Amino acid sequence: MKKDKDLGLLILRIGVGVLMLLHGIAKLQGIGFIEGMLSKNGLPGFFAYGVYLTEIIAPLLIIIGYRTRLASIVLLFGALFAMFLVHSADIFQLNQAGGWGVELLGLFITGALALIVSGSGRFALSSKNKWD
Repeated sequence: MKKDKDLGLLILRIGVGVLMLLHGIAKLQGIGFIEGMLSKNGLPGFFAYGVYLTEIIAPLLIIIGYRTRLASIVLLFGALFAMFLVHSADIFQLNQAGGWGVELLGLFITGALALIVSGSGRFALSSKNKWD
């Protein structure tokens, strides 16, 4: 079978992008709970608006393949922030099925890292810039 790394990168971009975008769409109902969580941890509540950047804008850029590396860095930052702020108690835990307690975030983090290293591939809106 012929290898097609560019098709694989497209599938990865769509998978990571769409799955994170769904989380962002859910946040369109409101981010008050995030503001409260940030305030409780001594951080400014306005940081909560970063969720729109990390869960809506970055995934859309990743899906279309525009500045994929840069968007993946933003997504990575958001996933790490969520892991350590919201799910820190689960980092060293297993879930009910025996998987890692932050398994989904782990997949987002590894997907973002793969895109940072590889770039967008040729099936992208832009692929000539160093951030693609």
